[in-house]
Amino acid sequence: MVRLNVVLVEPEIPPNTGNIARLCAATCSRLHLVKPLGFSTDDKALKRAGLDYWKYVDVIYHEGLDEFLSSVPHDSIYLFSKKAKETYVSAEYQDGAYLLFGKETWGLPEWLLEKYSAKSYRIPMWGKTRSLNLSTAVGIVVYEAYRQLTRGFDGL
Repeated sequence: MVRLNVVLVEPEIPPNTGNIARLCAATCSRLHLVKPLGFSTDDKALKRAGLDYWKYVDVIYHEGLDEFLSSVPHDSIYLFSKKAKETYVSAEYQDGAYLLFGKETWGLPEWLLEKYSAKSYRIPMWGKTRSLNLSTAVGIVVYEAYRQLTRGFDGL
């Protein structure tokens, strides 16, 4: 079975993380939460957004970005930022990929985007908003990656 890793770097808004946890439960994706978190994982809003799906989510906590980066293969990292040049559909996802998303207010650190510029992607927007909601962006990317990896969702 194909499996992706969704990585939230310093998420700040509990309902976004709860919605993403629900997405991870629906897609059998692993959720990585990189500290510091902007909320307690006991937060009612976090649990309410994830409903009763938390028991189906494989959650891994990382003490910080450096600790996370030292624990995963760098060739399987994909970054998502409105500052990237290439779009998320141009990425060639691999099984076990780590899909990194930054905190809601700032996104991913500039140094990280520079270091992984060849693996940084954006979701195009043509409206008048600055960015998409984090849980919306994660959903768009996760389903595109699974579409590619399962050859159009064959067998699902």
